[in-house]
Amino acid sequence: MIKKPIRKINVLFIGAEADPLIKVGGLGDVSGSLPQAIQALNLDSPEDTHVNIRLALPFHTPIHNIIPDPDLIGNFKVDNINEEIPGSVYQTELNGITIYLFDGEPIQRSEMIYSVDNLLDGYKYTYFSIGVLNFFQKTDWAPDIYHANDWHTSPLVYALKMQRSTNPLLAARKSILTVHNLPFMGGGSEKALAEYLPLPHPDDRMPDWAWEQPLPLGLYAADHITTVSPTYAREILTPEFGCGLQGFLKSRRDSLSGILNGLNTRVWNPADDSALTAVFDRTTLERRNLNKSALLEEFDLNPDLDLPLLILISRMDQQKGVDLAVQALRSIADRPWQAILLGTGNHTLEKSCTQLQKEFPEKVRAAIRFDSNLSRRMYAGGDMILMPSRYEPCGLAQMIAMRYGCVPVARATGGLNDTIQDTPQTEEHTGFLFKPASPDAFAEALLRALQTYESHNRWKQYQINGMKQDFSWKKSAREYLNLYKTLMEP
Repeated sequence: MIKKPIRKINVLFIGAEADPLIKVGGLGDVSGSLPQAIQALNLDSPEDTHVNIRLALPFHTPIHNIIPDPDLIGNFKVDNINEEIPGSVYQTELNGITIYLFDGEPIQRSEMIYSVDNLLDGYKYTYFSIGVLNFFQKTDWAPDIYHANDWHTSPLVYALKMQRSTNPLLAARKSILTVHNLPFMGGGSEKALAEYLPLPHPDDRMPDWAWEQPLPLGLYAADHITTVSPTYAREILTPEFGCGLQGFLKSRRDSLSGILNGLNTRVWNPADDSALTAVFDRTTLERRNLNKSALLEEFDLNPDLDLPLLILISRMDQQKGVDLAVQALRSIADRPWQAILLGTGNHTLEKSCTQLQKEFPEKVRAAIRFDSNLSRRMYAGGDMILMPSRYEPCGLAQMIAMRYGCVPVARATGGLNDTIQDTPQTEEHTGFLFKPASPDAFAEALLRALQTYESHNRWKQYQINGMKQDFSWKKSAREYLNLYKTLMEP
């Protein structure tokens, strides 16, 4: 029997951030974990396709402190309407992944990964995006697929499409654009975009305003679009979630899919988490109460372990529905529960949390700060995590909570809908979902959860069901592998 030759695909994953080099939000988790998981498929099982995936990042100022002396491997130039701007490319390796760090004056201009000025970011990331495309036309290793993420790298996707018909070096190259949060389109960066890229050729399917923003250009140009959950891929086709692009996105439905983000299960592991009072797994779930006791003592709350402890770990933002949580808790204040609310962000929402504590000092604590170790203790000691998000492209908190035996009460949107099973009559039940983005609907879900909590055996089973879920990156990696293979078919 003749062994079938292994097909090789080169993939360049392009992002603004990647853990552990640089991390601000969820994209950092994805960029730090997904390439490793995809590369691991080459070893985990026999495949007919071998993916060589590498990572490209801007050489942000903070990365200089982590990698002070990377290897200089080449240079590039980027033209804009005013001048030709040179740049340098450095190479390093981390966790088995080759990483390219792109540097140049527009990148050095801002020491922040994301500034409050989208125009400044527009110059940085448009220069970076086109620099990546230019550099890899002159290297021995060339990407077959450019896998871009969010508005910051969308200019690469658009530039690739514009050049493909006239540039033989790019004719066979493909692109994927992953949308992590559709409303963030790069508005405010229009001037920078116009200085680097030719004017687009309008397509009647897309609104006129969208042609001046990076993310819509990427959505127009990408060979395939992915979102970070299957439900979010469907939601962005509707007026509620489509941000004015729903009509255009419907026209691209055949090249749009949702692939659920994974979770770094080595980082998030209650059986091996040094931040906890007591480590545990689903076979030693009784040890979890040691974490709850310590948390109640830390916040000077009633030490009664039979009282359900509700937690909220969130950026204080309208998207996250923090206002819905506050109103819902106020409406069921006569029921037995205690709550700890952790997060920072919008000042009005922060104030509403501290006001709730003032109204109910015997049962509410508001911790207005960012505290990663506290969040771990809360996941391990809370009974329910509150996630009333107005929209949630994927979400990680619900996956972490379930892994730590904390049952989610959440809105049935985006990745929350894809990861939480609210099916009380089956053995798969892992949480409680509600649909309307209203305090009343959230309060009803909370009351269902509180009622269920009274049945200790049932509640324990829900905890175990959640802890059994496989949220690792392996499944997501295989879905991306299949997408890469499909894109490269003749």
